[in-house]
Amino acid sequence: MEIIGESIHIISKEIRESVENRDKTFIQELAKKQVAGGAKYIDLNIGPRKKDGVEVMQWMVETVMEVVSAPTGICLDTTNAAAIEAGLKMLPKDPKPIINSTNANPERMKVLMPMAAEHDAYLICLTLRATGLPATADERAEIAATDLMMAAMEYGLPMENIIFDPLAMTVAGTQSHAPEVVKACQVMKQLNDPPFLTTCGLSNVSNACPEEVRPILNRVYAAMLAGGGMDWPIADAFDTDLQKTLKVVNTRDDSTPLNKLYLALYDAAENMMLEEFDFSIVDQSDPEQVAVMKTAKILLNQTLYAAGFLNL
Repeated sequence: MEIIGESIHIISKEIRESVENRDKTFIQELAKKQVAGGAKYIDLNIGPRKKDGVEVMQWMVETVMEVVSAPTGICLDTTNAAAIEAGLKMLPKDPKPIINSTNANPERMKVLMPMAAEHDAYLICLTLRATGLPATADERAEIAATDLMMAAMEYGLPMENIIFDPLAMTVAGTQSHAPEVVKACQVMKQLNDPPFLTTCGLSNVSNACPEEVRPILNRVYAAMLAGGGMDWPIADAFDTDLQKTLKVVNTRDDSTPLNKLYLALYDAAENMMLEEFDFSIVDQSDPEQVAVMKTAKILLNQTLYAAGFLNL
């Protein structure tokens, strides 16, 4: 598993000010630090930008490309299709750029799928219809197979250019979705040969949770998702503990008891055995292992989420 760096986002006050002042310094520093933190792609989120989206995206791409080059790629993130196309025209073909994103809305698919095909770009496809959020892995997979794949074939978008997003949701209110997203990754991998790439907003799982529990929720979920086949989640490249966890699962580093626990969760997800995970392997005298266990039970929907779950 590698990440798409999430930190260049117009919701940030510093990013907004940098854009409005056309000051490249802060954005370029963020881009360089995300590359140093292991980001495979840098997400450039400019928001809707209906009036000046084209010019802003062009400026943003130029700004970041001055300090970022292969093998790190660029992900263009906006609902403004004209801004996406303007950015695509400025980007190299290798690494292949990413468009973020379409859902199963026919009006959006008919714009972005031909665009992705024309520019040989990846397209993140959210498993979401206008009828509402899918609750289960099977519902997510059905949208992928019947809506998004069929539309991609109609518009000439190669299957290998699709990145499915099974929609990670916060455990604060939509807890039952957490294990379903892991299962959905596994199912989507089976829809095509070679398997589809997958992504999600990793930090979505801890949205609206207290700051002190967000990092461990993100880390434990990353290990589970990696086992489920998640490829490139959109995540925080500055989270050094997350980077350590990804290194554990990517290198199979079982040098510590905590590492072995993360790998056990990874393996259980890979073998579709998460629901039967044997928590008796947890050393109850080790606070770090106990914290991972409590977090995993929340993410598996086995224990009801509460803001102070680590202290219960």
